[in-house]
Amino acid sequence: MADATETRPHVDPDRASFTIALNTARDLVIQAAGVIADTVIDLVGTIGRRVLADLMPDRRIRTRPRVVKRAISEYNAKDTVDRTSYKATISINILTTPDP
Repeated sequence: MADATETRPHVDPDRASFTIALNTARDLVIQAAGVIADTVIDLVGTIGRRVLADLMPDRRIRTRPRVVKRAISEYNAKDTVDRTSYKATISINILTTPDP
C-alpha cells in the first residue's frame, strides 16, 4: 500500500484502503494469479493498482484534541477506581566502561 501511494505525488498513505488491499490479496491467492512472476519487479502490482483505483477521501482536519472518553454507565464500579493523575519521573543513567 505504501509503495503504491508513493508512485503518485501528493497522495497521503492514509488514503489507501486496507480492506481493498486485503481482499485483492485474498483473491489473488485463491485464483493463484501471478504465482510464477516475470523477472520484472513491479512494486505496485495488482494490489497497488486496485488500491490506487479506489482511494479513500482525504481525512478531515481534527477540530478537537484527542481525549480519552469517559465511561458512560449508570452503575458504580464494584471496587474503587483511582482516577487521579500522577506525575512520572524519568531518570537516565549513562554508564561508561573504564578505559583499560
